[in-house]
Amino acid sequence: MYDVVLIGGGIMSVTLGALIAQLQPTWTIRLFERLDDVALESSNPWNNAGTGHAALCELNYTPEQPDGTIAISKAVTINEQFHMSRQFWDYLARQGVIPPVDTFLSPTPHMTFVRGADNVDYLRRRFNALRTHPNFSELEFSDDPQVIASWAPLLIADRDPNEPIAATRAIDGTDVNFGRLTNHLAAYLQDHGADISLQHEVRGLRQHTDGTWTITAKDKHWNAPQRTTKIRSRFVFVGAGGAALHLLQRAGIPEIKGYGGFPISGVFLRTSQPEIVAQHQAKVYGKASVGSPPMSVPHLDTRVVDGTTSLLFGPYAGFSTKFLKKGSFLDLFTSLRPSNILTMLTVAKDNFDLTRYLITEVLRSPISRFRALREFMPTANPADWEYITAGQRVQVMKTRPGERGGVLEFGTELVSAKDGTIAGLLGASPGASTAVSTMLDLLRSSFPDEYLTWQHQLATMMPSLSVDDADTELASLSDRIPHTPEVF
Repeated sequence: MYDVVLIGGGIMSVTLGALIAQLQPTWTIRLFERLDDVALESSNPWNNAGTGHAALCELNYTPEQPDGTIAISKAVTINEQFHMSRQFWDYLARQGVIPPVDTFLSPTPHMTFVRGADNVDYLRRRFNALRTHPNFSELEFSDDPQVIASWAPLLIADRDPNEPIAATRAIDGTDVNFGRLTNHLAAYLQDHGADISLQHEVRGLRQHTDGTWTITAKDKHWNAPQRTTKIRSRFVFVGAGGAALHLLQRAGIPEIKGYGGFPISGVFLRTSQPEIVAQHQAKVYGKASVGSPPMSVPHLDTRVVDGTTSLLFGPYAGFSTKFLKKGSFLDLFTSLRPSNILTMLTVAKDNFDLTRYLITEVLRSPISRFRALREFMPTANPADWEYITAGQRVQVMKTRPGERGGVLEFGTELVSAKDGTIAGLLGASPGASTAVSTMLDLLRSSFPDEYLTWQHQLATMMPSLSVDDADTELASLSDRIPHTPEVF
């Protein structure tokens, strides 16, 4: 019997495992991963942008309101969530349980770059709105080509001097190798005593009357002595990326009814030419095309992966029926259920612009795709760049309470069973950057009594969590419940 089973070897699972290992060192943990190593799907550095989403440069987090004002609440929330992740990583590094943060995190300014008078006006208003919040007080704005050239020369070289342009810059941005971080956290879990089963694909989840779960996994090793592994656990987390929807459906929890998945694939252009890379040290986000999903916002990024610096541009959106990069073309069809067909049909009907955008993207020629890069970098030469396939994303489709039909969501969503014994994460961006905050939400909802006893320790690890609030709740707690045991 395990206390916690983690399904999927990505950043979410290992983050939850690390939190539990810190908070309840005696709880037993097992992790299942279907591939031959952790961090090979969305957490792999070449399958994501590694932006370290802090809402410093992503325009979709600061929408313009009908009255012309700029809403910044979502940007502030995501910024705070990322900084909570940073605090947890820093804490683990100081404790020596993971290597120093500079092994997976590189200082990289975050910029937003726009073209055209209307977009320049919007960016200026966004800058003025964000600067009112202390988290964004160091943000810089310029519509002077010479200043922008000093920030990122490749944006300005050979550009039409009469074109209105503007940019913002946050000098304290980062590039995060979430693959390396995932490996660090997995190694910590293994050193802590967790069992990590690679090449084990979970095929079944069945709950017993006492609330525990039996997890059935297939051992995919060619020489496996036993093809099927069955274990029991008191709690299950499904952090399997695109596969999470299928697994939660197999678990049969009523909370997953009405949920569907909309898969979107992507392609990036990459160069590692030293003379080009040396001229660009920033992550530069632009403005998404009308009707395109937020994850398809074009950006020209500095990436540092395993000591090598490259530039990455994209993503070019595409469509595949796979839910994982190394998944099956049947994934979309096998996710269909009577409870989610209406949801998915309604989303298809109400998002025709997105469908048209994806069809257009799939049919674009290489020349047309490269033209998008030249809008960012006029001097780009096709001979210097190569195409790479990015990770697969599955956006959430769901019904809203009291409504018929369905809506398409572009964020992440935590789906938890009412009894708190199983939970899973659906969706994509901002994803990895907010892993710690998301897993704290899971701990709060799945272990409400234990969470009250953990709050003071959590505040020590992450000062953003108020120690005063934790002490108040602990004082109240001591009058209401007995000592919490070390097992579920």
